[in-house]
Amino acid sequence: MPTNHIVDGLKEKLAHLERELKVEIPERIRHARELGDLRESGEYETAKDRQGFVQAQIAYLRQRIAELSSIDLSRIPRDRIAFGATVHLVDEETGEARVYRLVASEEVDTARGWISPGSPVGQALVGRREGDSVAIRTPNGSRRCEVVRVVTLHDELAAEREGA
Repeated sequence: MPTNHIVDGLKEKLAHLERELKVEIPERIRHARELGDLRESGEYETAKDRQGFVQAQIAYLRQRIAELSSIDLSRIPRDRIAFGATVHLVDEETGEARVYRLVASEEVDTARGWISPGSPVGQALVGRREGDSVAIRTPNGSRRCEVVRVVTLHDELAAEREGA
């Protein structure tokens, strides 16, 4: 599954945070209690604040892991732009070529052209096919581009299987 490496990375972060929550933070709280009056202990307050933050992060990571683990490849279109697709565009006015890849939010890297399907550019592209003209809004204004090539997630997985 294409999101396995993302899920593995999130699971590593989750394990680290769970260890911090179960081992390191209780140790800091215990140490702060040994120092005396908790009402005036900045160390205690800091540890309790961190505990709340870590608990929230753990909840978020568990939810994100569940979401990414449940991506159903059979529901991703084979004939148009969707999650996992690499899209080749040509600006209809300037002829400038651009390539975008629609990735999970954890992988977004705009310098590489890796964008989220939920981003403004991603939203403009999702559902389009080769040959379509699409208006893309950017901070620098709107431009019309032609979709000249789409490599879907299914195409990529098939190429990986053939090469393996």
